[in-house]
Amino acid sequence: MQCLGDVSQATWQDCIKFFLQTEMCSDAAVITDCPPWLLAASPEGNFTQMTQEEVQTLLAREEREKLLHQGVTLAGTKCLLIRDNLFTEGNYSMDLRTKGQSRGSQAVTVLKMGSVYLVVKGKRGTEGGPLNLKAFEMAGYIREAILQQKAHC
Repeated sequence: MQCLGDVSQATWQDCIKFFLQTEMCSDAAVITDCPPWLLAASPEGNFTQMTQEEVQTLLAREEREKLLHQGVTLAGTKCLLIRDNLFTEGNYSMDLRTKGQSRGSQAVTVLKMGSVYLVVKGKRGTEGGPLNLKAFEMAGYIREAILQQKAHC
């Protein structure tokens, strides 16, 4: 997954579409730590509005403890940091929870896959644990889709 240029926009969108078919996900995006920042997002979700600055803050390797105290903003929505193992070998995940919403909070999982990151938001009532497991499952699907596309090139 080192060469993102080999992966088409359609492949990223297919991954997002597949994930949104699950019963627990309300929004999803694929981002990277190098331009372009947002590779794909659900057209109906808020993650399409994720800014370059938000992505940079989320993926910064320095001053991670600042995220614990200040939280993270994704597509203009403030999130509380629950657990940060995004750069921990063998885990590569982060759990967040939206806050300040009139309809209640929602779980958000960020999963690192090389230089690509999957960001998913659960539907109301979906807990972080099951969402995290679904994200790991989706990561396998994304890896397989990328390998298949590269095999056809």
